[in-house]
Amino acid sequence: MIDYKKYLNEEFKIDNDVLALVSDAEDKLAERFREIDDITAICQMKVLKAFQDNHINATHFDWSTGYGYDDAGREAVERVYASVFRTEAALVRPNIVNGTHAIASTLLGLLRPGDELIEVTGTPYDTLQTVIGRENGNAAKRGEGSLLGPGDFKGTIRDYGIVYKEVALGDDLDVDLDAIKKVVTPKTRVVAMQRSTGYDWRPAISIESLKKVTELVHGIDPSIIVMLDNCYGEFVDITEPTEFGIDVMAGSLIKNPGGGLALSGGYIVGRADLIEQISYRLTCPGIGAECGLTFGQNRNVLQGLFLAPKVVNAALKGAILTGTVYDRLGFEVMPPADSKRSDIIQAIKFRTADRTVAFCQAVQSASPIDSYVSPVPWDMPGYEDQVVMAAGAFVQGSSIELSADAPLREPYIAYFQGGLTYEHARFGLIKSLDTLRKKGLVTL
Repeated sequence: MIDYKKYLNEEFKIDNDVLALVSDAEDKLAERFREIDDITAICQMKVLKAFQDNHINATHFDWSTGYGYDDAGREAVERVYASVFRTEAALVRPNIVNGTHAIASTLLGLLRPGDELIEVTGTPYDTLQTVIGRENGNAAKRGEGSLLGPGDFKGTIRDYGIVYKEVALGDDLDVDLDAIKKVVTPKTRVVAMQRSTGYDWRPAISIESLKKVTELVHGIDPSIIVMLDNCYGEFVDITEPTEFGIDVMAGSLIKNPGGGLALSGGYIVGRADLIEQISYRLTCPGIGAECGLTFGQNRNVLQGLFLAPKVVNAALKGAILTGTVYDRLGFEVMPPADSKRSDIIQAIKFRTADRTVAFCQAVQSASPIDSYVSPVPWDMPGYEDQVVMAAGAFVQGSSIELSADAPLREPYIAYFQGGLTYEHARFGLIKSLDTLRKKGLVTL
């Protein structure tokens, strides 16, 4: 009989108590993991059908050059994404530099001076604060950040005379439908939601809640555009939000849908008229989606999408196992260990900077790339607080690969996500426990 625990003990010097703790938690999660496998099976078939329905063939992997006119591969990729997410159209481009860029292009493409944008899932992620027009993200959350003035023009939402409003989550950390109903006005053009946790202490917004907001807003005024930041949420459930009426949705290719193979890029899916409007912001009026070289990345993007349901399966199981084990050790975790998931992120409240940094350093040491490097807190672009980030990934910044990051501020929360395989995600957890224990920062 193969002894996995003996191998880790001998080759990686992992304490037996750590291995026993993780193994016991794993055994108790067996039924839950089977449910996730069932979700993955359906998601995999949805992706396969999209490939088959769009007649994907080897010619779609060929290079184009220059302007990228009539790039059959690019058009095929975008048809497949539209099919997977059940939308009329899609933009899937390697020159979308990250999820924030995809979201900003969406908002700035749709909104016009005098329009009203309402964010209804609380304060959005730090890097979107400057897109809105706040001086910095984290200070704004604490009530310290000032709005940028006219002389500070950076092309933000506020610079264009767009009104921005926020609706806080309710006491139950879920959407507040009554509050949303009160804040919508005839000038409201876009109601936006952020599905994932970001750097907040809350669970991801559930599919059920996203659907309730969509139905509420469209019931008030069908012309209002409901927009979703879907980062970290793809293939976590058998239903994607665009299937029940979300008008437009954006995300990153180096998160869930890239499957670890996409080298860069982002996607935007939704109604055809909205995608056309956004394309004029992404490139320029008159050009829109007609141009845009894909730099030979179509095969990586398509193959990554095909693998994505299984990769998300691994990351999701790793997150649940991590939350379960740290919950048993007495740490607060978000989402709660036994709750239904809507993204792949597991937050752990460590309460001290030492534990938080040690956790991220341990995850880095479990990585295939730069495992010998010890990450330290640094001034990361788009963030006010220093951030410590474990990212020993094949693709720089890829958070579908095993990774962990934490802003160095109280109450010192680390965010664990990714793992191209379940075995690697599990080892990241094991290494973190072993490191914290050996440093005297955790007692098993």
